[in-house]
Amino acid sequence: MQGSPEVAVLRLGHRPGRDERMTTHVGLTARALGADCVLFERTAAGAEETAAEVTDRFGGPFEAQVTDSPGTVLREWEGAICHLTMYGLPIEDVETEIRTTHRENPLLVVVGAEKVAFSVYERADWNLGVTNQPHSEVAALAVFLDRLFEGRELSREWKNASRRVVPETTGKTVESVEE
Repeated sequence: MQGSPEVAVLRLGHRPGRDERMTTHVGLTARALGADCVLFERTAAGAEETAAEVTDRFGGPFEAQVTDSPGTVLREWEGAICHLTMYGLPIEDVETEIRTTHRENPLLVVVGAEKVAFSVYERADWNLGVTNQPHSEVAALAVFLDRLFEGRELSREWKNASRRVVPETTGKTVESVEE
């Protein structure tokens, strides 16, 4: 969001053939709910392409990238790291601390696809659970970003959009944006 340091989402892991939709939805959720960028592993290059195409059509700013070394991203991140896991601390116990830290520091949000190495838990400043019940990583990311931005991301202005969804009670209308 404007005025805050960067929020990046790292999709850690990707099982081709199994995680295609979920990984793509991590990227789309990151974009729609206020993150500045998403980083995918090389095996998820299709998700990067989809996120970039959606940004081209529906606006940004948002960047989708592919990394060959997510471990290096984690090790070299200069800022705070929040790892989303159902085994973490309850969001309501640490969300104020995370927001306060984020005012001064970039934030990397780690979203796992498969079993996450213990080193990720050790590297994270917060291992955070939005619930300690089984749920999807997309749901965790959506709840986390909404809490981080306190709902401000929902009224975000999109720049350079060629298309926009028209809110309506029924129907599905997408229209071209006049320049």
